[in-house]
Amino acid sequence: MKNVYQTVRMPLITEKSTIIREANGTYCFRVHVNANKIEIARAVEKLFEKDKVKVAEVRTSRVQGKTKRMGRFEGKRPDWKKAWVRLAPDSGEIEFFEAT
Repeated sequence: MKNVYQTVRMPLITEKSTIIREANGTYCFRVHVNANKIEIARAVEKLFEKDKVKVAEVRTSRVQGKTKRMGRFEGKRPDWKKAWVRLAPDSGEIEFFEAT
């Protein structure tokens, strides 16, 4: 992966990810399917370098796309990858996730 915007697609803000973020500083992102943990960590540090973010750990999981039907036609949504990024204790927080 060359571009950090291709590696980290979007943040995932769900009820579960909000609870985990508040409990232990772990943030959830939707990432490129072929991105590995090292690329994800570097991309997050580069994207949020103004917040002085340091990544301590990255966990990933592959999510299977759902099968959807429209009448008699059946299709499938694409598979995607989720990354749980835990920040170091001496690191700053990502302001994007904080509600104002």
